[in-house]
Amino acid sequence: MSDSRYSLPYIYVFLGAALWGIIGFFIEQLSRAGFTAFQIVTLRVVSASVMLVLFVAIKNTELLKIDLQDSMSFIGTGIFSVVFFNWAYFTAIEEVSLSVAVILLYTGPAFVVILSRIFFKEPMTSRKIGALILTLLGCVLVVKVFPIGVEHISWYGMLVGLGSGFGYALYSIFGKHALKKYHPLTVITYTFIFASVVMLPFSGITISTSDLQSAHVWLNILGLGFFPTALAYYLYTMGLSMVESGRASIAATVEPLVATLLGVFVFNDVLTAFQVVGMLLVLAAFVLIQFKNTDTIK
Repeated sequence: MSDSRYSLPYIYVFLGAALWGIIGFFIEQLSRAGFTAFQIVTLRVVSASVMLVLFVAIKNTELLKIDLQDSMSFIGTGIFSVVFFNWAYFTAIEEVSLSVAVILLYTGPAFVVILSRIFFKEPMTSRKIGALILTLLGCVLVVKVFPIGVEHISWYGMLVGLGSGFGYALYSIFGKHALKKYHPLTVITYTFIFASVVMLPFSGITISTSDLQSAHVWLNILGLGFFPTALAYYLYTMGLSMVESGRASIAATVEPLVATLLGVFVFNDVLTAFQVVGMLLVLAAFVLIQFKNTDTIK
C-alpha cells in the first residue's frame, strides 16, 4: 500500500461492511416481534429513507436536488439492486439452505468485476482475480458450506440465488455511475426513497397499536435503519467514490466475517476450524486487494 490516502477508501468500505455484518442482531429482535423477513427489509429501507431525508434536509437541501433524467441511476441502486436482491435472497433461502443462499449472494463481487470491466473499463488484474478466489473460498468456509452435506439442491433456488448476487452487484455499478455527478449522501438517500416506494405496497406490513407502544420494537427499527443501513451504505458509498467498483465490492466481503463473529459473541455460536480458516482467507483478500499493481490481464 502506497500511503494512508490510498488506504482510506478501504477503511470506509471495511467499516460499512462491518456494519452490514451486524444486521443479524436487529433481524433476530424484529423476527421475535412477529415481523416477516420481507417486512423487516421494508422497515429497514423506509426507516433509512426517512432518517436520510431529514438529515440531508437539515445539512444541505441542495443535496436533495437531482435531474429527472438521472432517476435511472437511483432506480438501479434502489429497485434493481436493493429491492431485487432482497427478494431473490429470501426466495433462495426458502429454496436452498441459508448457507448456500449466502454463498450465492457473495458471487456479487465477481459480477461487479466483470460489469466494471465492461462499463467502466476497470483493469482485470491477477491480484483482483486472486482476491476474488480467496473471498469465495473464505465465504464458503465461514458460512459452513464445507464440509458439504448430501442434500437436494433446487435449480430454481440456485438460479434465484445467483440473481441475488447479480442484484447485489448492481448497487456498485449504478452507484458508481451516480457518483460521477452526485454526493454519496444524495445517492444513498434516493436509493432508499426509490426502494421504499416499491417495497411498501407489496410488503403487507402492518404495525399494531401494541407494537407502536413498544419502545423495544421502535429502538430496533431505528437501529436497523441507521447502523447496518443508512450509515453502512454511506460509508461503503464513500469508499466506492474513491476506488474501483471491483476492489470495493471484494473488500466488502468482510461482512460475513463480522456476522459470524457477532454470532459467536452475542448468540453463543461456536467457531469451527474451517470458519477460522475462512476468516483468514477473507482477511487475506482484503489486504491483497489494497495493493496497487499493473499486472493487467488482457
